[in-house]
Amino acid sequence: MRIPDLYQEKKPVFSLEIFPPKRKSNLESIYETVAELSQCSPDFISVTYGAGGNIADNSTCEIASNIKHHYGIETVAHLTCVNSTKADVQEMIERFRAANIQNVMALRGDIVPGEELEREFEHANELAVEIQRRCDDQLEILGACYPEGHYQSTSLESDIQNLKYKIGAGVRVLITQLFFDNNAFYEFLDMARTAGITVPVSAGIMPIVKASQIEKTVQLSGASLPHDFTAMISRYEHDPEGLYEAGIDYAVGQIRDLIEHGVDGIHLYTMNDPQVAVRVYEAIQDLLPREEDTQTNNRREQKWDL
Repeated sequence: MRIPDLYQEKKPVFSLEIFPPKRKSNLESIYETVAELSQCSPDFISVTYGAGGNIADNSTCEIASNIKHHYGIETVAHLTCVNSTKADVQEMIERFRAANIQNVMALRGDIVPGEELEREFEHANELAVEIQRRCDDQLEILGACYPEGHYQSTSLESDIQNLKYKIGAGVRVLITQLFFDNNAFYEFLDMARTAGITVPVSAGIMPIVKASQIEKTVQLSGASLPHDFTAMISRYEHDPEGLYEAGIDYAVGQIRDLIEHGVDGIHLYTMNDPQVAVRVYEAIQDLLPREEDTQTNNRREQKWDL
């Protein structure tokens, strides 16, 4: 199924993100994780690309294909370009085609300090153009956005203007970087809509359940930390069990508020931890559309079209 169609059928779309194990020999572990995550009834699962963009050891396509065909869950395969040649991109596209993958997340990717890059692509919109050029409409393209601005942008306004280049390059759905301040997301969304960006935007949420996650997560995402979040961290600094529960509660509170404000989708960064994902899902499932509700709405729309 094409992911943009999901956003036409239901609201909010609920999706999950996983990452491949570092070693291919550990692939079986990811399928055990997916089996548990299937309890969350996700509309799709996205599979990240290896850091540095090494296609030789990349298992993204294999994992995405197996999830789709063995678990019946639609998938999005990530594709990065920061250290890829056009030949690399073509090879991955051919892998996606052969595996009947229909949806790709076009990303620049993380830059590994000190690593010499290929430099055939500088930005994700250039990758999106390349995918379109080689695939026509065979692959749906999703892209990333940053509620508080990309760390290399001069301002949020300029970042939103750059985001329009992605849309022009063929990106039809956006998923945000993780954030902890819903007000920042609402302000970003208002600015994006005012700028003419009309594609669906899923809010990326990551539950922080361990103290070790905080520094690395903030460093990689650039997300600001609102008072309620820092107060939670301070309160449970020396209480791992308390932080675990509080972190889940904080994420649930974020998600419920986002859904009540009419968000297009929720994208949960699972960190391959199905227990946390299931806990979050169980606390928000009353706000998610049921399958029978979606089918009823579709029938109503079809009748109206007649």
